[in-house]
Amino acid sequence: MPAFLRALDSRNYRIYFAGQLISLAGTWMQQIAMVWLAYRLSGSAFVLGMVGFASQIPILVFGAIGGVITDRFDKRRLLLATQALSMVQAVLLAALAWLGEATTGHLIALAFGLGCINALDVPTRQAIAVHLVDDRDDLPNAIALNSFLMNIARFVGPTLAGFVVALVGEAVCFLLNAASYLAVLLALLAIRLPADSARRPSAPPLQALREGLAYAASHPGIRSSLLIVATTSFLAAPYVVLMPLFAKEIFGGDARLFGLLVGCAGGGSLLGSLYLAGRQGTDGLARLVGVAAPATGAAVALFALSPGIWMAMPVLVGLGLVLIVTVAGSNTLIQTQVSNDFRGRVMALFTMAFLGIAPLGSFSVGSLAHAFGVRPTLVACGLLTIAAGLAYRRRVT
Repeated sequence: MPAFLRALDSRNYRIYFAGQLISLAGTWMQQIAMVWLAYRLSGSAFVLGMVGFASQIPILVFGAIGGVITDRFDKRRLLLATQALSMVQAVLLAALAWLGEATTGHLIALAFGLGCINALDVPTRQAIAVHLVDDRDDLPNAIALNSFLMNIARFVGPTLAGFVVALVGEAVCFLLNAASYLAVLLALLAIRLPADSARRPSAPPLQALREGLAYAASHPGIRSSLLIVATTSFLAAPYVVLMPLFAKEIFGGDARLFGLLVGCAGGGSLLGSLYLAGRQGTDGLARLVGVAAPATGAAVALFALSPGIWMAMPVLVGLGLVLIVTVAGSNTLIQTQVSNDFRGRVMALFTMAFLGIAPLGSFSVGSLAHAFGVRPTLVACGLLTIAAGLAYRRRVT
């Protein structure tokens, strides 16, 4: 097994990886189709921001409680439940789109429902990684491969979604996503975790939550990583919700160009994930994140100023690369520093910083873009991200 795939030597992780590969491709197809459908129905940057806000705000509101649940119960059974509920949500979307009954209200409501599921699903998936590898030294590689997996899906899914939407409509994307959940459900049924992998703390839920928050706040490395992820998610990541406007109104394309642009960012993230997977250990990783974070801001600003797709596409590749190094590198730093007793709660905080803060960014950036224009808004976000990245770099070097 090549060194950058060493975590796949573990049977449980290998099975989980295969199931997630199929499911995440479907997830990305649904995300792209959902955003495009919202834009087709409304033509509004504000509505695009609202869909992104609704899908992720539950993670910010309920994510911490999800972390407490993750630390108390069997992680495999939790994931079986959340993945089954996600399948039901995709079937509902497919039915509404197929019948032509979908409205922006439906999309916002179903996005909110999926966000509530993800408030438990995402921290559980983050916390289960350490239990899937036979050798604890393979954990950084497993985390990097998780990012690699996400970005294979992010590279393939949007491109496929663009063509599927253009040829047969959004409903087929939703239906394919529903079917893809079967793969991860079968994988979860096949893996076997150690008996002690589901810790049940004796503290009451609210006390357990306070203990998790205090633990993260008192650990300088974890605290710094959470802050840079939250800042990047608020300022830089929302560029994705404005992508349909760039595809259609600025570059004059359709759903296929939209999928291609998102796929370019996914390709860059794939390269970043491969680089992280090939690293040995975490030496120098904090300094690397300290370079990647301000570079993310610079890439957002350059994308906003791109005069055409000939510049936008390579910039998006670079943006995807440095963004994933920032986020996945921070994830690795946290996972290798956190105590197992607090893993679920701290990974819930990471999930809140990465996905929970993003809806506030989506809502804010969407609203500002509606009022002041897409390009000026993204340039300002890029400059603020550069400042935040330089501040993080000073703290860790």
